[in-house]
Amino acid sequence: MWLAMAALILWLGGYAVLCAVKPFAPCRKCRGLGQIERFGKPRMCPRCHDKKLRLRVGRRAHNAWRRTHAAGTR
Repeated sequence: MWLAMAALILWLGGYAVLCAVKPFAPCRKCRGLGQIERFGKPRMCPRCHDKKLRLRVGRRAHNAWRRTHAAGTR
């Protein structure tokens, strides 16, 4: 039990550091290429709109928390 909790805390800490150091990750749909092939033609990726990157879930949650905190403390 303690080992599982320690592993979870270590994983969450590592993910938090990763989100702080590298907040963007390659798009999962186009694998960071910016284009996908549909009907035999290359098209702009509908998920990242040809930007090739996406904001990580942890960073998105952190940004929302910061916005909420800033709005509440003004």
